[in-house]
Amino acid sequence: MPNAFSRKARFAIAALMSVSTFSNAQASVGGLGGATEWTQILNNTELVSLVGSSAEQVQNQITQITQLAEQIQNQLKIYENMLQNTLTLPNHIWGQVESDLMRLQSLVNQGQGIAFSMGNVDDVLRQRFQSFADFKSGLANGQTFSSSYQDWSDTNRDTIASTLRAAGLTAEQFGSEEATMNQLRSMSESSVGQMQALQVGHEIAAQQVAQAQKLRGLVSQQVTMMGTWYQSEQAARDLAQNRREEFFNSTAPSTSGGQTMEPRW
Repeated sequence: MPNAFSRKARFAIAALMSVSTFSNAQASVGGLGGATEWTQILNNTELVSLVGSSAEQVQNQITQITQLAEQIQNQLKIYENMLQNTLTLPNHIWGQVESDLMRLQSLVNQGQGIAFSMGNVDDVLRQRFQSFADFKSGLANGQTFSSSYQDWSDTNRDTIASTLRAAGLTAEQFGSEEATMNQLRSMSESSVGQMQALQVGHEIAAQQVAQAQKLRGLVSQQVTMMGTWYQSEQAARDLAQNRREEFFNSTAPSTSGGQTMEPRW
């Protein structure tokens, strides 16, 4: 990102990100409650200059998701190798497996939350600023970032669902923490079930590493586009201000020195 953003712009995008996350949480429990918070932020005159480079927090979170998914992927592979040499994994080891798979489920939810929040940012800016809605984002086929995040989210869910189906499982069995724990306890009763859970978890972890990288790229592209739009808006405002100052500070044309009007008979 360029370094030319003002402090106010950095504060604006940071506030947007935090409110987007808050709106996401509200939307999950309170319907359209988050919309009110968006309106309050966007009515704040400190945020009219919207957009900057403080989406670093989002990028850092995606990096953490990637790293943790890689760690879980590697750990599940170790468990697979252990299981090949034993009849079943002992209870204390299986407890670690369950913990890793629950962490993986949490990482999937975090990625979905980021996509939802960043899509919300795009939607709100388009509704609030016509110049943003008309700005060329560089995405293919005239897509908006909001629709691109939705595509990413749908693809991620469908990929996980297909992985589960291939193992004879359903998304509902891993759709909630309680359902996941119940299914894992059931699978822990046999070596076949344990291996199945490990293989499914390993594949989903690998998918999340790849999907997180795609999400990071999408966020980077969006932030770059938002920064470019902000700079163009600032340049337009600066030009308009300069023209106003030139107009009001200019010297009026002199009315003396012209030809004296005299009657001619």
